[in-house]
Amino acid sequence: MTPAPEARTPVAAAVPAPLPASEGRAPEPSPLVRPRPPARRARSRTYTVVVRALGPVGLLALWWAASATGALTPDVLASPAQVLEAVAELWGNGQLPDALATSLTRSGVGLAIGLVTGLALGVVTGFTRLGDELLDSSLQTLRTVPFLSLVPLFMVWFGINETAKILLIAVATTFPMYVSTAGGVRDTDRRLVEAMRAFGLGRLAIVRQVVLPGALPSLLAGLRLSMTLSVIALIAAEEINATEGIGYLMAQAQSYARTDVLAVCILVYGLLGLTADVLVRGLERVLMPWRTAGPGGGGAR
Repeated sequence: MTPAPEARTPVAAAVPAPLPASEGRAPEPSPLVRPRPPARRARSRTYTVVVRALGPVGLLALWWAASATGALTPDVLASPAQVLEAVAELWGNGQLPDALATSLTRSGVGLAIGLVTGLALGVVTGFTRLGDELLDSSLQTLRTVPFLSLVPLFMVWFGINETAKILLIAVATTFPMYVSTAGGVRDTDRRLVEAMRAFGLGRLAIVRQVVLPGALPSLLAGLRLSMTLSVIALIAAEEINATEGIGYLMAQAQSYARTDVLAVCILVYGLLGLTADVLVRGLERVLMPWRTAGPGGGGAR
């Protein structure tokens, strides 16, 4: 007889240990937190002006301290008091007002020519494919040529009269305006342009009512760069045998080692650039008031 198989004791299934009462139920949800929008810190105009003036005032104080202690001698750079005396002298004999009027005229006329030319070329190349194909490559090549290298050529072409100086400023200010305008026009919403065409608007009307308003931020950026370059180009232009203007005053002061007059001319150039920047900022506040707010939408900037 075959022996009966031995009875096997079944292995007990592993039973998990009971969880504590605190772990057996789902965790309670955390209480909701009420969202808080970022606080807007309104800054007064006085506070903004004071903060912006800290840098120039600090430089002026450092200049005064270096002159007072003898670390900065008059043959290197005149003291602030000597510069103020030079301003009173030049203003009293009429040299500074005449020179300032001449330089502003040169810079303004050259800037106007450059802005109009750059704006027209930017609209043509940015709005039409034919204009882009015909003009953009040539203009980009000319843009890479430093405008200071054109000074000898302009002297050969136009002589040492006012035409050479004004055209040099115009060339320097054309290309920043051109690049900004072309980029802004290309970024215009094409669907909006097509919609205006469907309503029967012509090309000039579309450019005036749709394209230019849409490209306004780029236009103002180009205006700021062009106005800054107009001052830089003015300095170079007035080196072309000028007989009047701020550059002429600088040449005369260099001949007589008048560091106080040189400092006055340098400060005038700097104030012209600062004035140009302030004017563009004012245009931005008027034409694009939404840009005055900070990144978070607050009133501080």
